Amino acid sequence: MSLRDKLAVYLRLTRMDRPIGTLLLLWPCLMALVFAADGMPTGHVLFIFSLGVIVMRACGCVINDYADRNLDAHVERTQSRPLASGEISSKEALLLFITLALFAFALVLMLNPLVIKLSVVGIVLTVMYPFTKRYTNMPQMFLGTVWSWSIPMAYAAQTGTVPAEAWWLFAANWCWTVAYDTMYAMVDRDDDVKVGIKSTAILFGRYDRQLIAVFQFAALCCFVIAGFIAERGAIYAVGIVTFIGFALYQQKLIFSRDRAACFKAFLNNNWAGMVLCISLFLDYLVH
Repeated sequence: MSLRDKLAVYLRLTRMDRPIGTLLLLWPCLMALVFAADGMPTGHVLFIFSLGVIVMRACGCVINDYADRNLDAHVERTQSRPLASGEISSKEALLLFITLALFAFALVLMLNPLVIKLSVVGIVLTVMYPFTKRYTNMPQMFLGTVWSWSIPMAYAAQTGTVPAEAWWLFAANWCWTVAYDTMYAMVDRDDDVKVGIKSTAILFGRYDRQLIAVFQFAALCCFVIAGFIAERGAIYAVGIVTFIGFALYQQKLIFSRDRAACFKAFLNNNWAGMVLCISLFLDYLVH
């Protein structure tokens, strides 16, 4: 295999060719930085966290595919992944994971001791997540913690503390992640049942849409409370209303439980996060 072909395989393994996961991780992280800084975050902190999101998402994808390497071949959506198809060895994948993890940790070493301590917890959670799909019907809830861990880290980096406001934002993103990742799990539900992968889509069963709505509503409430504590204004409120509109649209998409429509609903969350993040920044900019 040529160097060019090998790089293409690495790009697919780290999902660099599919940035949706990076964006869903980025928006709440940027919101946390904006909240913590009361507007514009410190330049070097913004750079480190933006790059860190990219690296850690890639890191998570590699360890996820390593854990699922013997299962992905039996799932329609994942059977062409590099480890499942044999394009890359397990050893190579582990070496790539270690390299990315060390690079991410090197970034964190440029920040304060509290962020460093939190980052250790973050990498442990990242490694644990793929294996939760074997032992619990609620891996999406564990993913919510992994996906939200950048929030207390962002506050710690910007302010040196993790105030109550940070945990309301953490709770908001946790609920939102459970909602949209359950939509994602609905795409694979039939295949997951066959191979023994567990998910909230399977756990929720015929009440999947209703429980997704519950988590969407809980996320909305926590976003509102975080904004209230930070004394946000009308522009952030517009972002909240828009978030409601996106949630209603996603409910419409998943109503039939069609695979393609559920995946479209999952992807739509990127726009919900982007609008909410931009509205928060503009709210600080104006006020």
